[in-house]
Amino acid sequence: MTTGAPTREYEPIIGLEMHVQLKTRTKMFCGCELSFGDEPNTHTCPVCLGHPGSLPVVNVRAVEYGLMIALALRCDIAPRSIFHRKNYFYPDLPKGYQISQYDIPLARGGRLGDVRIHRVHLEEDAAKLVHAGESGRIHGSEASIVDFNRGGTPLVEIVTEPDIRSPEEAAEFGRLLQATMRRMGVSDVNMEEGSLRADANVSIRPVGEASFGTKTELKNMNSWTFLRRGIQAELERQEEIVRSGGEVVQETLHFDPQAGTLSPLRSKEEAHDYRYFPEPDLVPLAPTEEMLERAGAAIPELPGERAQRFERDLGLPEETARVLAHRFELGDFYERAVSAGDGAANPKTLANWVRNELVPRLGDAEPEQWKVEPAALARLVALVGEKAVSQSAAKEVLDTLVSEGGDPQAIVDAKGLGRAGADELAEVVERALAENADAVEKIKAGQDKAIGAIVGAVMRETKGRADGGEVQRLIRQRLG
Repeated sequence: MTTGAPTREYEPIIGLEMHVQLKTRTKMFCGCELSFGDEPNTHTCPVCLGHPGSLPVVNVRAVEYGLMIALALRCDIAPRSIFHRKNYFYPDLPKGYQISQYDIPLARGGRLGDVRIHRVHLEEDAAKLVHAGESGRIHGSEASIVDFNRGGTPLVEIVTEPDIRSPEEAAEFGRLLQATMRRMGVSDVNMEEGSLRADANVSIRPVGEASFGTKTELKNMNSWTFLRRGIQAELERQEEIVRSGGEVVQETLHFDPQAGTLSPLRSKEEAHDYRYFPEPDLVPLAPTEEMLERAGAAIPELPGERAQRFERDLGLPEETARVLAHRFELGDFYERAVSAGDGAANPKTLANWVRNELVPRLGDAEPEQWKVEPAALARLVALVGEKAVSQSAAKEVLDTLVSEGGDPQAIVDAKGLGRAGADELAEVVERALAENADAVEKIKAGQDKAIGAIVGAVMRETKGRADGGEVQRLIRQRLG
């Protein structure tokens, strides 16, 4: 079985198709407002319901967002792209076709991180199918119902080259793309709500071979954990087939994250199955220089660029830089804290406090709910660096900052959390040695771990105001 990384015999070949719902006010080809969670079938019109004689009109804001995405991914934008009709029958497609782009998409080429981008194109989303089981019978029988509110929502589809070599790499690329889209403000990219959906094309080949194996497609993964697990399961399935002398069949699969199983949906379609032809009711898209300049100027510093800057300019480790850069509110908080500290708090130390101490305390709170100020955290970290408070006492201060806000020095003074003085500490250490005779004998006998019992006693008596390193030094000095 494969473990996600290349085995001695077979190498995973993975490409992703990312469907990003654009955060526009109205749908792709009509004036219906977008909604999530509204009463079903309340945001529809003859255009998005596919009534005869209705004519589509392109959403200009969707085109602008598409250009921003293409430029952010460093793609080559087509001087003239064309909409096509992608013909297939399904209950969530009222027209019997989807307006998409085929042989002349909005953009080609490009790169995000280590993964090349094959194409970026605009299209409309299908309606939402709700499958009713025993608890959702309609007229006495099981059924599927259709909510057309989602039908016609603007989508950008981003297709990668087959550059990904493990399930973990696929999930990491997805997180980077999600953070990039969110940073630009073009989409909510909320996977639970369906504004970002991922399909994976998966195949294996013998290590060292240049040609690709037969690929299968996993549809609509709605979390990065499920994407990783689904790809892993499919790699294992394909390898087992090949090892047993069988042949992988090109098909579309569904991954059940609860059972961890794969089931076929349909045979994998080829382009000719959709009978693409140019959309006769829409003119080609031809972006002007002004449109391109405006789209480029609207792109902020992106997560990948920010992470590189954190590593280069502030000396942060790669993983810490990535965590701070991918959550841009967190990155903004960190940068304001660095600036507010005016050098008093080491940027690397401050980053560790943000990542390891602040983030767990913030939980799922939205940025507007955060009570701790960047300058307050910077001052707290500086107090630790100045040895004015201990690490454990500083964490207690941080608890108060997160729940109530305030000034760290004032909290230290009010709670009596200032660092224990030399004389006080020496007296506490003496008492701890006297009260822990067994531990003292073990230390003298060379059992160094026994020092922890004495350090713990000192920390309890001082309520965390003592420095652990200084306590150990005094204990060793006292015991010779």
